[in-house]
Amino acid sequence: MLIDGKWTADWHPVQAKDGDGRFVRQTSSFRNWVTPDGQPGPTGTGGFKAEAGRYRLYVALICPWASRTLIARKLKKLDAVLPVTVVEPALTDQGWSFGDYPGSDRDPLHGASHMHVLYTHADPHFTGRATVPVLWDTKTDTIVNNESADILRMFDTAFANLVEETPTLYPEDLAEEIDALAPWLYDRLNNGVYKAGFASSQFAYAEANGVVFDALDALEERLSDGRPFLLGNRVTEADIRLFVTLVRFDVAYHGLFKTNLKRIADYKHLQAYLERFYALEGVAETVSIDHIKAGYYSIKALNPSGIVPQGPDLSLSDVYRF
Repeated sequence: MLIDGKWTADWHPVQAKDGDGRFVRQTSSFRNWVTPDGQPGPTGTGGFKAEAGRYRLYVALICPWASRTLIARKLKKLDAVLPVTVVEPALTDQGWSFGDYPGSDRDPLHGASHMHVLYTHADPHFTGRATVPVLWDTKTDTIVNNESADILRMFDTAFANLVEETPTLYPEDLAEEIDALAPWLYDRLNNGVYKAGFASSQFAYAEANGVVFDALDALEERLSDGRPFLLGNRVTEADIRLFVTLVRFDVAYHGLFKTNLKRIADYKHLQAYLERFYALEGVAETVSIDHIKAGYYSIKALNPSGIVPQGPDLSLSDVYRF
């Protein structure tokens, strides 16, 4: 991680842990918002007006948090106004790197070798982990925001005057339900799989693993009434939050993170939901099973040999046909 702008130690997945061995995630540091008129958003300062080509999104295709923003970019049809740079999937000793792995990019703005170089460019005294996603402002040459939940929300409205009309991901009439569901999804499933995978005690693992499958069982029951999406007939940001974990589950979390009581393929309604969301226009372009497997199985603390498994056999699922 970076301490006062200097890289000090090899990258390690466990950011922090409590006294019982539970995984604790780092809080995001850059919290400014792009807005239609450049006025301040819910957090941070103003000055970041929505303009075509001004901002660049840095992502990793293995990362569910980054994938949230990629999907929102597709569903809101922001491709023409917001370019993307993809880091390499394997996590190096210095974290995310730029390079020539198929589907990855070199850094086009500063020629950075690693993501942490951009963090110290934005803040020479930055202390913390250089995470993705990152929304970069080319006009002020700095990071606007590195919190996926913020970026997901701002993509819904900030660029509305620059693109064609698209469905609202955070509709006012469903806002209360979305806001209630988001922390539940995050704690029990999105971050829950990480709490199981990065647990450093049997107790912490068993506790987290149980919560993950309780959540999956509850979601299976929720979808059993025939609704196409979590809140009914409309796609919302809640569906994005769920999908990014489901699509990684059988190929990475089930094996590497030991969340192996069941697969998503074993849940009739969740599997159908996964395939239904994947079929939405543009979503498939945000998913790379190759990057997901190569990235997760590069985590030395969990897979010191670096061997990437050949399975599971996903040939029967429409989600994984490219």
